[in-house]
Amino acid sequence: MGRIQVLLLLFVCVWGQFTVVIRAESLCGVAPQFKPSAVWTDIWEPLGSRVELNCTALMVYNMSEYSCVPDLQWTKDGQPLTNLSALTQNMSWIADDYHHGLSSILTLSLKTQNDFGLYRCKIWNSTVTFNIQSTTFPSHTGAVVASVILLLSLALAALIYSKCHLNFRLWYKNRYGDYEIDDGKMYDAYISYINSENDRKFVNFILKPHLENKYGHKLLLNDTDILPGAEPSAEMLMDSSRCRRLIVVLSQPYLEQEWCTTNFKQGLFHLLELSRKPIFIIFQSQQKHVSVDIIQQLREHQARITTLIWGAHSMTPSSGFWKELALAMPRKVVFHTKSSGDPQTLLQDDKDPMLTLQPDYLDCRPDPDPAGDLGKTLTTKHLYSNIIMFQNEICKMVMKNMSV
Repeated sequence: MGRIQVLLLLFVCVWGQFTVVIRAESLCGVAPQFKPSAVWTDIWEPLGSRVELNCTALMVYNMSEYSCVPDLQWTKDGQPLTNLSALTQNMSWIADDYHHGLSSILTLSLKTQNDFGLYRCKIWNSTVTFNIQSTTFPSHTGAVVASVILLLSLALAALIYSKCHLNFRLWYKNRYGDYEIDDGKMYDAYISYINSENDRKFVNFILKPHLENKYGHKLLLNDTDILPGAEPSAEMLMDSSRCRRLIVVLSQPYLEQEWCTTNFKQGLFHLLELSRKPIFIIFQSQQKHVSVDIIQQLREHQARITTLIWGAHSMTPSSGFWKELALAMPRKVVFHTKSSGDPQTLLQDDKDPMLTLQPDYLDCRPDPDPAGDLGKTLTTKHLYSNIIMFQNEICKMVMKNMSV
């Protein structure tokens, strides 16, 4: 054979082997081309609407592979749609010399929320996905409105409480609080202050008139040292036993006393023993001069004492200072009768003529029954007979005198 023939035979053998290799790969493994080319589509529809899902795929046509028949399947949320009778599906074939294709249109009626989800069209190993979502969201308007109203109500209640909680506590105390009138004490409060110009003016012209005139409290004032040598004085022991409260005006001159500068802790302990929940008044302008130790002691015993700050806005009768002071003071008894007097005397029905308003020894009316239970009760008939007899006796005496 010639050289040209050998080369031609070799080319034919190589071409035949190449053709065999290409045809060894099945066209069923070739991915179809979906129309449109998007493999993921989001669809938004309202509840109760209808939607059409178009799954169209083109595949390479091969006359020699009759077993390569495309298999189209629909799935919803990963589960096959077996009950296609409830759905509408139109399938058609598309063919030409080089391609054949398959088109499936699935019509859905979105009647319930379960009809929404992920729908997939699968041909061989290729998939196109339709994500159907609802534009009709569950109505949370009622819950949102209720939540807003609740939040506004809570905010309004918190605001009202912050502004009016003292008024509410005063009203509750004046209506349902316990009386302290059966303890045998003569005064409502014992006021301890220092004999300085500012403290005297505050106690005598502000504190005392307000408590006595507006609330009717009886006060006992003392401007001397109540704890000489850090021990209660005899006068303090006697006076505290007659008072229901103890009010201490902790001014800067007051804090210069020996028991305040040397051992305030022990002095405070004595005051807690002598009085039920003592009241300490501190001037706001002098608050920075109070030592750290005294402030710490007052904070540690905050549950057993009442600390009030007198500031620039405390002068008005409606200020928080006076309301807190009224809460710390005992509840007063209000009588709506014309008579007045000591509540203890009136409520305890004390019959001592020196303490009653109308003693019996001032009654000058004659005794209607002077004989008492042991005497004889005279009727009207007996009384008339006695008068007639008395008149006859008088007449006899007169006639006798005239004859003489």
